[in-house]
Amino acid sequence: MLLLRAIRSMMPKEERVIEQFIEQARHIVDAAAALEAVMQAGPDERADRTAALKRIEKDADRVAKDAGRGLHRTFITPFDRSEIQALINALDDCIDLMDEVPRLAALYGIETFDDRMMRMAAIGRRQAALLSEVMPLLTRITVNADRILHICGQISDLEDEADEILRDAMKSLIAERPEMIDFLGRRELYELLEAVTDRCDDVGDLIEGITLDQA
Repeated sequence: MLLLRAIRSMMPKEERVIEQFIEQARHIVDAAAALEAVMQAGPDERADRTAALKRIEKDADRVAKDAGRGLHRTFITPFDRSEIQALINALDDCIDLMDEVPRLAALYGIETFDDRMMRMAAIGRRQAALLSEVMPLLTRITVNADRILHICGQISDLEDEADEILRDAMKSLIAERPEMIDFLGRRELYELLEAVTDRCDDVGDLIEGITLDQA
């Protein structure tokens, strides 16, 4: 009995899983704000703001790795292990994609982000806020099920908006017939910013599935 208690005392508590999700979501909020700051910056400010985004990405990577290691040491989890790992990965991917935006822009020499790019970044920021709002609710999924599902629906609706913006952006880009490098760079930036919103939606879909399983 004493040995069992000793072992249990050394095991991470299941609540720590949710705490790490909350921490990851906060990093996504910070990264989304930092990305918008990069996109709004002039040439003299962009390097510093890009470095700030990179620091957030590195901190988020640490949280994701800690969460993954903690999962392997936890006997009892609040829901299925595969779902927890999928959430850890999806949350981390959101920030990795945001971090890629300024690097892709620099690769193609794009110094100005157009209105559609800014609108998609703003959608990512709004999704990030919703993810930060929903994570604490996972501590009591049954009680909070309706609220959780509503927030997941809002995240999905925002991703639909980003899809529409992407379609309009591509239609406009093709009609402009820009030089090849400019075309490729802008197309990839549109697709990358939409991918951020898509990955946030993936997180919402995972949370929705977990909630439906437990509600």
